[in-house]
Amino acid sequence: MADIDLSGVGKTFAGTPALQDITTRFDDGEFIALLGPSGCGKTTLLRILAGFEAPSYGRLRIGAREMANARTGANLPPEVRKIGFVFQSYALWPHMSVRRNISYPLEIRKLSKAEIANQTDAALASTGLVDYADRMPSDLSGGQRQRVALARCLVSDPCAVLLDEPLANLDVALRATMQGVFTDFHKRTGATMVYVTHDQTEAMAMADRIAVMDQGRIQQFDTPQTLYERPKNRFVAEFVGRGAVVPVQELKSGGNAQQARILGAEVAVQSASQEAQVSHVCLRPENLTITETGDLRSKVARVTYVGGKYLLEAVTDCGARLFAETRARFEVGTQLGLTITTPWAFWED
Repeated sequence: MADIDLSGVGKTFAGTPALQDITTRFDDGEFIALLGPSGCGKTTLLRILAGFEAPSYGRLRIGAREMANARTGANLPPEVRKIGFVFQSYALWPHMSVRRNISYPLEIRKLSKAEIANQTDAALASTGLVDYADRMPSDLSGGQRQRVALARCLVSDPCAVLLDEPLANLDVALRATMQGVFTDFHKRTGATMVYVTHDQTEAMAMADRIAVMDQGRIQQFDTPQTLYERPKNRFVAEFVGRGAVVPVQELKSGGNAQQARILGAEVAVQSASQEAQVSHVCLRPENLTITETGDLRSKVARVTYVGGKYLLEAVTDCGARLFAETRARFEVGTQLGLTITTPWAFWED
């Protein structure tokens, strides 16, 4: 396995930037998620890692080996990078059995029959496919086909595993099961994994760190908890989790325990130690408590049952839409008092 180092990597298509100045490092053995909306550049970045695309500028290293360098024109082809790739569409050979699909990369490398059998058996066992080895892909469920694709990726002992929205074609229940499969596999093997998705639930459930991308740039690269609790800008605050971003009307004091006026109420806010000024706060449902004597007056606009509790969308007197959670059901139109508790604040132009 190996770490992945990107330095100033960018990619343009017909003069239009798809990636801009990607400089970051994925540590050996990490499970990384690239998260963002369609067109943000996450799949382009994954294809550069795999060698399917060459960077327009910048440099890529995997371990001690330079894989691509736009300045020198170096760009190693995919087959020599020792990287496994799991496609959204599975990409299985329909005329080959499960065992043959998995062993085929080893056959191409002309390993001995004994080595092929041993490594194929190990890949079948690690993905729970031993009982399906002689079946054809057409006889498998979507989840089983995805396991075959994962096993084929792993059989060559890659230094990193890249996954391009591998659960997009599966139903909700099967996605949850496969999330467990990927997580368990990562724990067993310690493989460096880079997982592309637009589904924040998948990313938050599996990844050690998440790179949130927009417009070809990494907006924030942090742990799931940090992204949710301490977003760096409006895009991350609105894209990750549920909440509302509202402007700070007035800042009362400096330091980490600042006092700010928000929606007409004066509340304590948290911010990064280096932020001398803040401009917005992110109000998560956890920051709002329903009380008779709340700081804000609001009216319930929508009620959604989310299993064991209700999600309320409430509109304040000044027109702001906020989200609160409660175990009690409130009817649409009910007047509520809301108290704000130490939301996260950040600076954005």
